[in-house]
Amino acid sequence: MSIRHTTMDSPLGQLTLTARDEFLTGIFYEGHWHMPPPAYFGDSVGIGDSVFARTRVEIDEYLAGHRTLFTVPFEARGNAFQEKVWSRLQGIPFGSTVSYGELATELGDPHLAQAVGSAVGRNPISIIIPCHRVVGRQGQLTGYAGGLRNKRFLLELEEPAVVREGKLF
Repeated sequence: MSIRHTTMDSPLGQLTLTARDEFLTGIFYEGHWHMPPPAYFGDSVGIGDSVFARTRVEIDEYLAGHRTLFTVPFEARGNAFQEKVWSRLQGIPFGSTVSYGELATELGDPHLAQAVGSAVGRNPISIIIPCHRVVGRQGQLTGYAGGLRNKRFLLELEEPAVVREGKLF
């Protein structure tokens, strides 16, 4: 099994990418909350690694406004509840948001909002598993493992044109 990592520069700061064999296993921000243990990162390799090169192209296209879906193969491992939450995050459409409470209700218990927030915060594949699309009850920006500035950047990047145009006036 080949466990490895690399870094890439982006408008969001330096991102650390991790992979296991042919699967992307992580995208982490500088100062990321809930970093995995050192063994998760494996050997340092160049960005030319096939998984990392493809990830970089797709992230660059997304950040340039030319991609709304990711195709790089990935694997996110957590406990059963985390994986259920991360699976649901993948269903949040580009340009949309959902609240922690709405996710908790969809998962069967509106009292699970805090547990949902914990699972969202431990999402190992930021951006591709779009945890930035989860907001507070009244649409306010709340915690984000990559920082609120990056969360705001990603949400604004995904805003429908009509919303962006409405902010101009």
